[in-house]
Amino acid sequence: MDEAPGSLGALRRLNRLRVLDTLRRRGSVSRAEIARRTGLSRTTVSNLVGSLLEEGVVVEQVGEERQPATPNGGRPPTLLTLDPSAGAVVGIDFGHDEVRVAVADLAYTVLSETSCALDVDHRADDALSAAATMVEQVLDDAGLERRRVLGVGAALSAPVRAGTRAVASAAIFPDWVDKNVAEELGRRLRVPVYIGNDANLGALAEATFGAGRGVANLVYVMLATGVGAGLVLDGHLYEGDTGVAGELGHVVVAPDGLICRCGNRGCLETIAGARAIVQALRQSHGGDITLADVLDLAEAGDAGARRVVADAGRAVGRALAGVCSVLDPRLVIVGGEVAAAGDLVLDGIRESIELTMTPSAGHAVSVVPGDLGVRAEVLGAIALAMSSGPSQLAATHLPTAAA
Repeated sequence: MDEAPGSLGALRRLNRLRVLDTLRRRGSVSRAEIARRTGLSRTTVSNLVGSLLEEGVVVEQVGEERQPATPNGGRPPTLLTLDPSAGAVVGIDFGHDEVRVAVADLAYTVLSETSCALDVDHRADDALSAAATMVEQVLDDAGLERRRVLGVGAALSAPVRAGTRAVASAAIFPDWVDKNVAEELGRRLRVPVYIGNDANLGALAEATFGAGRGVANLVYVMLATGVGAGLVLDGHLYEGDTGVAGELGHVVVAPDGLICRCGNRGCLETIAGARAIVQALRQSHGGDITLADVLDLAEAGDAGARRVVADAGRAVGRALAGVCSVLDPRLVIVGGEVAAAGDLVLDGIRESIELTMTPSAGHAVSVVPGDLGVRAEVLGAIALAMSSGPSQLAATHLPTAAA
């Protein structure tokens, strides 16, 4: 069963991820250095490292690889490194209209990646089957045997309820309700599978090795077909009491606006989602226009395209202003397909935040593009699988950033 965020099991997984992240960042490091950089006790570090050594995830350097003796002639400390060849983890991103799969070694180096277009929202069984086939493909491409896969992380474009890790909204992800995605994928792949919301895993990726690295308090906004947010508070991924925190796309910003797929009227998604942006230009620019066309037109100076993208940014900023006023994050990271519009959408977000918040608070929040682009969610799924360990349940906590 899943464990509460404050439980001993959850704390152990958080500490485990801190140790792994320190090893990943430093390359080779002693137990004492891990303790210093993570703030964990030497006993805790020793116990965690012992488990990682038994699993073959971490190895001790020997012979000439060891550090020289200390100045007083004492025994040199034993250095530890990740053993990338000890295993691999797989990430799957179930977007609204695409499935993306990647496999990485234990140093987070992506070895193979693929994607395919699919109506994921309404074809759950097809999406699960496609993902299983694509996992086999990336493993073959990377020359990896299945037995070396320690776990699989999967991102879903829908609220994921804490405890059950099940889809929490029939309106937003209709064909996935009552599906035990971890169990069904696990049966197909015969490896442990861990599930998370896509925006949360995008936040996990950007905070672990992207634009939010080293930042304890941030909001990650995913502007794609839907609009979602992941919240990192005091270095922890915050999911709320039921696991559905961060559903920014269904904050009402236009009470008299269009009906949203969730049943409400005027949700942010009806203005700033990719489908809404495209739909807004079809009457004036033709019914076959795509988001890529809109972004190209905007870059070329088309007035209509620039207006609809800027309006989307301003609407996102209005919704974020309340979040920033309450949570006081240092950083807002914007990812997803629409983020490719660059400053045109980012400036709209900045403008609304600065106008809506008090001047001092508004200017303290930096709004930046994500480093990982549309790959953030699949990389976050990889990080989820990595943090969970070969025999652990999913952890949704971040490592404390190294100084």
